[in-house]
Amino acid sequence: MSVTGLKKSGIISVVLFAVFNISGLNTQTNQPTYVVKDKSAVAYSAENPGWLVSVDEAYAESKKTGKPIMANFTGSDWCGWCKRLTANVFSKDDFKQWAEKNVVLLELDFPRMKAIPDNIKAQNASLQQAFEVAGFPTVWVFNLNKDETANQFMVDKLGKTGYTNTVEEFTSGVEQMIKK
Repeated sequence: MSVTGLKKSGIISVVLFAVFNISGLNTQTNQPTYVVKDKSAVAYSAENPGWLVSVDEAYAESKKTGKPIMANFTGSDWCGWCKRLTANVFSKDDFKQWAEKNVVLLELDFPRMKAIPDNIKAQNASLQQAFEVAGFPTVWVFNLNKDETANQFMVDKLGKTGYTNTVEEFTSGVEQMIKK
């Protein structure tokens, strides 16, 4: 696939929320008692070690380091091309060393067989819509700025790519996006 270096800016709202179950009544004081189960507390990590799963964490790391975010939209447990991209590129030491120096890694997974927390599902769906991702794998490279009062991210899209055969092909394409 070819690398697209189009530069676009936009605003996206990422709604991150926790799902709560509320139940119970304190009969001694007639005051409600709330039992809160935060499904976002479920331990969840990326399929690829070293990748973040939260856009807020990726944003914080990006601001701290000055590196752009590289988001991998993937179907980790069903997408054959996604699995090949991981095997041929993301799992290689050359890629890991390159990524450490150049980008913040964000995995946005859309699995079919494994469960992910509701807040991560909502985040991933929101970003899929904002970036108009129709197929997997799709890898976007971008910078974020956050309007804290509106809880919105302003996105500076640097470019996108999909499957490539080698680490060299992948990283050189992403480097071209970052340089523009």
